[in-house]
Amino acid sequence: MTFDPAFLLQALPRLLPAALLTVEIALAATLLGLLGGTALTILRACKWRPVNAAVAVLMSVVIGTPLLVQIFVFYYVLPAVGIDLGPMSAGILALSLNSAVFVSEMMRGGLATLNPGAIEAAVALGLRPAAIWLRVVLPQLYAAILPSLIGEFTILVKATALLSVITVVELFRTGQQIYAGNFRPFETLSAVALLYVAINASVSLGAGLVERRLAARRV
Repeated sequence: MTFDPAFLLQALPRLLPAALLTVEIALAATLLGLLGGTALTILRACKWRPVNAAVAVLMSVVIGTPLLVQIFVFYYVLPAVGIDLGPMSAGILALSLNSAVFVSEMMRGGLATLNPGAIEAAVALGLRPAAIWLRVVLPQLYAAILPSLIGEFTILVKATALLSVITVVELFRTGQQIYAGNFRPFETLSAVALLYVAINASVSLGAGLVERRLAARRV
């Protein structure tokens, strides 16, 4: 069977709405992951042994298990304990939890790069710990890990394909449906791949512009 570009072009109009849904899922998971990662970072910095132990166990479980298993837990296991989530909610929460753990690791590394002088000045001024985190630490920390956050977003864009196993009709699942009807998986999956590349390339270009503007402001 030879490659026929016509089938690729025919698939694109149907794939574009699914690509938009993929971006929306990845954005939601990224934002929730950032919030969760921030919470985990603050909890780890508080040095409360029981809390730190619980966080360490959670992070070990998430890092040590495949993302696909985590998706299955949210979709199939939680309903058994009374938490019944739809496919979309379960998928986003699974991606968010996974992302939160890795964002927390990024933030822990980012903390070591911050200028301690600003924090010391805030302490000297008598600011409360919550104010120091909100006004001094987190703004610097988010700027420091911005490249890593962009990388995390691109990972989540690709990870959305795993949600097809719990019937979320995102980009990859839509591609499966198309080639099940036209029997042209090569052309259809090529179109799917092109859209993934286009999404992540656009994000990387946009992030580069933001990084350059932030760098120019620091000068």
